[in-house]
Amino acid sequence: MNTLQDPAESPAAIEAIDAAIATLQKHKSRWASLSAAARVVYLEDIRMRVERIAGDWVAAAVNAKGIAHAPALAGEEWMSGPWAVLRSVRQMIETLENIAAGNTRHLSALPARTAASGQAVVEVFPRTFFDRLLMNGVRAEVWMQPGVPHDAAATQCGPRHRDPAGAAGLVLGAGNVGSIAPLDTLYKLYADLSVVMLKLNPVNDYLGPFIEDIFALLIRDGFVRIVRGGADVGAYLCTHPGIDTIHITGSIATHDAIVFGAPKCDGLPRRRINHKPITSELGGVSPIIVVPGPWTDADIRFQAQNIATQRLHNGGFNCIASQVLVLPDGWGKAGQLEQAVMQAIADAPDRPAYYPGTEQRKDRFRQRYGGELESVRKPMAQEQLLIRIDAQAAWAEQFVYREEAFAPVLGIPHIGYDDELDFLHKAIDFCNMRLMGTLGANILIHPKTLAKLGAQFEAEIARLRYGCIAVNLWTGAGFLLTELPWGAFPGHPIDDVQSGIGTVHNTMMFDRPEKSVLYGPFHPFPRSIAAGRFGMLPVPPWFVSHKSAHKVAESLFAFEAKPSWLKIPGIVMHALRS
Repeated sequence: MNTLQDPAESPAAIEAIDAAIATLQKHKSRWASLSAAARVVYLEDIRMRVERIAGDWVAAAVNAKGIAHAPALAGEEWMSGPWAVLRSVRQMIETLENIAAGNTRHLSALPARTAASGQAVVEVFPRTFFDRLLMNGVRAEVWMQPGVPHDAAATQCGPRHRDPAGAAGLVLGAGNVGSIAPLDTLYKLYADLSVVMLKLNPVNDYLGPFIEDIFALLIRDGFVRIVRGGADVGAYLCTHPGIDTIHITGSIATHDAIVFGAPKCDGLPRRRINHKPITSELGGVSPIIVVPGPWTDADIRFQAQNIATQRLHNGGFNCIASQVLVLPDGWGKAGQLEQAVMQAIADAPDRPAYYPGTEQRKDRFRQRYGGELESVRKPMAQEQLLIRIDAQAAWAEQFVYREEAFAPVLGIPHIGYDDELDFLHKAIDFCNMRLMGTLGANILIHPKTLAKLGAQFEAEIARLRYGCIAVNLWTGAGFLLTELPWGAFPGHPIDDVQSGIGTVHNTMMFDRPEKSVLYGPFHPFPRSIAAGRFGMLPVPPWFVSHKSAHKVAESLFAFEAKPSWLKIPGIVMHALRS
């Protein structure tokens, strides 16, 4: 479909959009009534097409983001682009084939337990031998909402929308990560059984031809339509009578403009003007909680790279980019870790700020913090801003806690404590009560400290109100492991939406999930062996410091496309060249 710049002045473009929506309305009941086996046919076609176009997709993204000078950064585009989509499609095929075979209890064999909070918990990763081999030491769980019966956690799975009349859903795609628009479209198609009008974001409009190719068969049969254009096109679509539901990945401001129209005036309730059902993933201010413990110098260096990655991956333009580093006040290693983080940021590969409005957003932080800012700048890279926050400063006064930067800005508060459990408890209270958003939180904790806390650690995890929690990993891995539900902690009202409402990904189609929790090794291989920990995961390929990330990621994509034992040595070889 041709790009539409101004619907008010382009009757032909409006007519084209109207015709596209009419086609979706015509075919929505047919899509809703298709058997699981029939819907698998489309997934198999998508899988073939992603395999074919992956290299060109990554090349286009690398050029658009200005990172061709740093080949290793292409690894980010492989993993968060075609690899994530291919993996999600494979998992959806597995789920639907089980449903088609009448196996409605296909997840009941997964390891399940009851958390200290009484919630049902299902372990979803690793599931295969190759999972254990390629991501050794990583595991992931889905925690169900309180009140979901334990025996239903892994059995009440499948598409939620069962209305034979079907629905036409609008997906407003994100502009930062290449896989978001296709993954959100797949979720609406297969979990909600909705036909989809996908509006691409102008920032990554260059991906349009690839996404159109991926969904070509669904487009041919009237189940998907794709449109390009700016905010005017989005506004027209959101209010179109032929659109039944809306899903947005973007900002709170965009969400509220759709739902309420005019910006909020302090003290006055807002009147909802758009009553269509809307789900959303809206980012937030994500924390990294550093629990005090017996860290070595090597631990400091490695975890500094982890922290720098969480802030700088994709240039800092991630909804899950960590923005607040919560340190224990008085811990002897805190200053050393801060310096190591600054050094890791300074050593990270140069890259330009490709996302529009970056400097304007950073200016807001410069104006608020002035002399409290420390700047890290390199010749080709955008400036990185670090904010050291006085431990005695009033939390409510801190702009960095309440405003998602969507740029490389890192606030560094310190919290006083009596012991490790006291610190973790206070840090979780701080994150729950002071930080805007509930999409993802990260905890870095030494294995000896984790063992010392024992069951008390899980009790604290249960208190942490985030949709994804990563322990000794980054929640970005939770985005990539698409068997996990991805979205905010449930319960936000429409007029205080925070990080959003609802979930996507969730290829196993769990009903009523609360949060995903991931665990990773504190020490990378081979240092993990020397530390007495059995874990074979080396430096993760998403680290911005990984010198062979592009080779690891491309090898992982080739493996996902056609698994083979013969490909394992190459993946391992590249992974160890970090």
